[in-house]
Amino acid sequence: MNDAHTANARPQPAASLPQTPAGSARFKLSRNAHGRLVLTFADGAVHEGVTPVRAFPIAAPGEGLSLVGTDGHELVWVDRIAQLEADSLRLIEEELEAREFVPTIEKIVAVSSFSTPSTWDVVTDRGAAKLVLKAEEDIRRLGGRTRLLIAANDGLQFRVPDTTALDKHSRKLLERFL
Repeated sequence: MNDAHTANARPQPAASLPQTPAGSARFKLSRNAHGRLVLTFADGAVHEGVTPVRAFPIAAPGEGLSLVGTDGHELVWVDRIAQLEADSLRLIEEELEAREFVPTIEKIVAVSSFSTPSTWDVVTDRGAAKLVLKAEEDIRRLGGRTRLLIAANDGLQFRVPDTTALDKHSRKLLERFL
């Protein structure tokens, strides 16, 4: 039998993981001397080096989080991140911020051409950047017409949370690719 725990009831296969009561008392997160996350269950079971993994990091970042052990197996499932107690939430957010690097495009300064591949000079929430758009298909619409996810040729993802919030010049450049 696995020693994995789930935060809230959710459908499981017949050989399901043991359930733990909902609420912040079911587990505690801390950091060890090396800065790695340590998961301690109410029953005393300790797992060092756990990794938080969002189920839907772009579409629903606040819903569906798994705490995964060093062996790659899920130890805890959390339906909603906001249900965690403040200290655990802070540690998880710190860990996710380091793992999930998705800069937000605030302005498109210039594009090298209106056909692909095209090099874009952009300003992001992390500073100025260049990205190479390989194909127009690398621009994905997310949940509506104004949210975009742009994949650069180096694998880095860029987010545009609302195209209507971009300045006129940026919108005009972007529209040539949509």
